[in-house]
Amino acid sequence: MIGKVTRGQSLARLLSYLYGPGSRNEHVDPHIVAGFRLPMALEPGLDARGDRDFRHLVGVLTSPLDTLRHTPLTLPVWQCSIRAAPADRTLSDDEWADIAKEVIHQTGFAPRGDDQACRWIAVRHADDHIHLAVVLAREDGRNPNVHRDYYKVADACHIVEERYGLTRTAPADRTAAPRPTRAETELTDRKNWTEPPRTTLRRRVAKAAAGAATEDDFFVALREAGVLIKTRQSVRAPGEITGYAVALPHHTNQDGQPVWFSGGKLAANLTLPKLRHRWSAPPHAPSFDHRKLRRYSPSGVELTHQERSAAYQQAARATATANWQMRHIQDPVVRADLAAATSDLLHVTAAITGNQELTHVADFYDRAAREPYGRQPRPTPYGSTLRTVARALAYSGIGTRLNHSHHPSLTHALSQLIVHIAALVEAVAELRQTQRRIAQATAARKAAEQLTRICRTSPRFPSPSWLATRTPHTPDHNAARLAAADFPVPLNQQLPTTHQRPRSATPAPASTRRRGTSR
Repeated sequence: MIGKVTRGQSLARLLSYLYGPGSRNEHVDPHIVAGFRLPMALEPGLDARGDRDFRHLVGVLTSPLDTLRHTPLTLPVWQCSIRAAPADRTLSDDEWADIAKEVIHQTGFAPRGDDQACRWIAVRHADDHIHLAVVLAREDGRNPNVHRDYYKVADACHIVEERYGLTRTAPADRTAAPRPTRAETELTDRKNWTEPPRTTLRRRVAKAAAGAATEDDFFVALREAGVLIKTRQSVRAPGEITGYAVALPHHTNQDGQPVWFSGGKLAANLTLPKLRHRWSAPPHAPSFDHRKLRRYSPSGVELTHQERSAAYQQAARATATANWQMRHIQDPVVRADLAAATSDLLHVTAAITGNQELTHVADFYDRAAREPYGRQPRPTPYGSTLRTVARALAYSGIGTRLNHSHHPSLTHALSQLIVHIAALVEAVAELRQTQRRIAQATAARKAAEQLTRICRTSPRFPSPSWLATRTPHTPDHNAARLAAADFPVPLNQQLPTTHQRPRSATPAPASTRRRGTSR
């Protein structure tokens, strides 16, 4: 059961809509099922022309506004639509009346037994939903408390779902990213854009944050992705950056100015303070010195065929280790950090491969990676290792100059990496299920299913033989090997210069688990 809250000024206009035919004649038999008085006493009558006359009902509901001790609220009319799931049975008027009373009680607008509360009605004009209309003025002259009204409605919905055996909805834990507004969606349709700018920006910011180790790297990556950046300076400490906003060059307002979105408007975990928290590595965590890579190869890294395959295999090993840690380490801090780091690995994998399906999987998994109410998981060596793998792949630019479909060994190595990521995401889904975070578990499970389908539909090839390659440049001038030297498990050991065969891409997790870090 879903509740949607809106606020307005005109009660008469709201009643006219509720009792009207609807935009597509979907309103059938509108009538009051509950209210602060008996519904029969509140039902509006007909005028001389046979139309509904709302004057008496409007006067009754709004009369407490005349006796308020304080200034009335700017938007005194509170409206909430309560809708059942399509799979739920059709509820009776009495059941809908009980649901309306529960919502009004939980929000505090008209608690049970309070005869000085706000005046309200509940109108039903369809089988699957009702509308609550409340005038925000108590009869004792006080203004009601509207703080966190949306979350109170959600709590009431959970109560009635259990009471009547309806479809259970996920709690409002603020793990979902803000959705594009109706205006943004309509603008996208008019401009024939592939997706709303908010969605595009969230993806690009998430990818930049996943591949960055510092704040400067983050802003550089955003500029390289074609994103406009505006920083906010501290008032108390001039020169200190306290926030940022991003925009797309083609998304402008009527004056031709860019439409800016702050990090918090894109997702709860993309604000600058939380990104800085993510980039702070715990003690004994592996590090990746990307500055050498930028100095020697500013335009990107050209890896050989064997080096690319070895890099994917090494990333697959690290992901398999993270999967083992997620399933066997019971520390909730470690598990939360691994779940968040998995999102970084997914975004980088999608970016370096250019696979649109992986991009959508990374977007969908994001909700499962976040902690409730915008909390940031404490950094741990386990999650930092996985993030270092993602950053090493991002900085080395693997996959940007080679078509995987033409190289069986790369396709095989990439498939192995995605298989291990799918297993790790499935472990996150099991964790969220045990934590009873329904929406996050659903997001992770759907992401794992899509990853598995990608692996099944991709062509499979036998493990490749390692062919002799030309002698590489010296380590000081080979950017690929500079990146490899800083890989969590030294990747330069996996970049052969002579004829040899690689080790297995999927060793037993126990053999890859690092020592020295306390559980």
